[in-house]
Amino acid sequence: MMAFGNQSITFLHYMAYFLAGALLANGVPHFVKGICGEKFETPIALWRGEKQSAPWINVAWGWVNFAIGAALLHYFTPVRIPAPIEPCITASLGALASAVYLAQKFGKPLKTKRSRK
Repeated sequence: MMAFGNQSITFLHYMAYFLAGALLANGVPHFVKGICGEKFETPIALWRGEKQSAPWINVAWGWVNFAIGAALLHYFTPVRIPAPIEPCITASLGALASAVYLAQKFGKPLKTKRSRK
């Protein structure tokens, strides 16, 4: 546990930073695919029994991920300029973990399509 003045960073803070990094990284592909006008997988499509969502849904889903990630960082980051390095590293690890997972998840359909040719 770290302390900055009278503020201490607990395990809950690190979990929030990690989740914020994961959400921010997850928002990127949805937002980019949406603004490019392409369909892409979202949880909303899975709930409706479809494979991919419309571009506008991807923009909205990406924006929701950005908003929640930013809200977590805003709420749990102690007031200090420059920001403490540990929360930044933890959020970066969350972003990296999410990016690696998404790369593997969305890379699999491309591999199966190529093998059919």
